[in-house]
Amino acid sequence: MPESVHLPGYRWLMFLRNVPVRVGIYTGICLSLVFAMWLVLANRVPLLERLALGRNIIAVVGLVLFASLPILRFYRSPGDLMVSGLLAWTLLSITYRLLCMVFVLLDEKYSAFHVFVLGAVVYLIFATLSWIGMIIWKVRSADISHPHH
Repeated sequence: MPESVHLPGYRWLMFLRNVPVRVGIYTGICLSLVFAMWLVLANRVPLLERLALGRNIIAVVGLVLFASLPILRFYRSPGDLMVSGLLAWTLLSITYRLLCMVFVLLDEKYSAFHVFVLGAVVYLIFATLSWIGMIIWKVRSADISHPHH
């Protein structure tokens, strides 16, 4: 049986075989793209100024939908949820920090660290709820499997 041949640099991408890491990276890229587009449209396209409320609502809905992907994917695995969510939010925080260099008033209210902590707390809450739910589910399944006398 022939041995499989891999391209040079194959080992650099071995971390993408881990599903939580892959979902976190994809989610972080999507969050970063939505946030960057929102910021550019809000600051560089004056034609959309009269549609600011609708533009902001669409952007927030997009951010919430992409941010919920790790929660929906790993709702039964709190550890994977934390890895995926924190990785995604870290990428968004890095993008936020880079955009603070271009849009100088962006970090006036929230710094990149504050943005990271806000997202991390949300993912921690969902991971904790997932963990509690898994404990309840395992206790109930163990209780059902044992007949009561």
